Amino acid sequence: MQFGVSITDDVSVIAHDDHRFSSPRHSHHQAQLLYAVGGVISLTTDRGTWVVPPSRAVWLPPNLEHVTTSHTSVRFRSLLIEAESNAALPKDCMVVEVTPLLRELILRLAELVDKSDKQEMADAVIRLLLLELSFLPAQPLNLPMPTHAVLAEFCHRMRNELALELPTEQAAQQLHMSRATFMRLFQRETGLSFGKWRQQARMLKALTLLAEEKSVLDVALECGYDSPSAFSAMFRRSLGRSPRDYFQSALTA
Repeated sequence: MQFGVSITDDVSVIAHDDHRFSSPRHSHHQAQLLYAVGGVISLTTDRGTWVVPPSRAVWLPPNLEHVTTSHTSVRFRSLLIEAESNAALPKDCMVVEVTPLLRELILRLAELVDKSDKQEMADAVIRLLLLELSFLPAQPLNLPMPTHAVLAEFCHRMRNELALELPTEQAAQQLHMSRATFMRLFQRETGLSFGKWRQQARMLKALTLLAEEKSVLDVALECGYDSPSAFSAMFRRSLGRSPRDYFQSALTA
């Protein structure tokens, strides 16, 4: 099921409920708030990938080309918002925690589609929604990708080989660089050390696998961890909750 309707001149709502979803590469003239009601959504741009678990959302500035995909059944609501007149709205792509209030505002706005007699209520919901958007904390759910051609190809390969143990020295050797040159280039291109980038890649992959209801053991092994306890410890350090609690809190928030 999918629909997209303008609520006001400045805001449109898109709803999509499906088993799996994959969009072509596209952009919007407006800013976009993509909220995952259920399932995990991945959004990819030239600069990286953002993973959106249930009850989180990703904010996209206007005219940002991207591809949106899901890895299992997904329900999402997307708001297209004219952002030029609101300087408080974020200027960068980011995953945000959806507060209970923001969640209800998004769902309420979707319910007001095609209800012309509720325009005053829709306007009030939009005003409150924009205020709530301005203060949401970003979640560490993105994986930056380098623009350096050789390093970008290397990183794409590493994302498909997450279980492979590859020390920094060996990574540098594969690219025919000294360790110092590799570390400096990687930090400059991604903002992360190679080790931190690999950890982030593993965590984001783990989120998609957990959404597919794979066991913690299977996820840990596929993402290169020696044991479920080691994986769970990393997950808790990164997101503040165990894998089970993270998804459970999304369902009960």
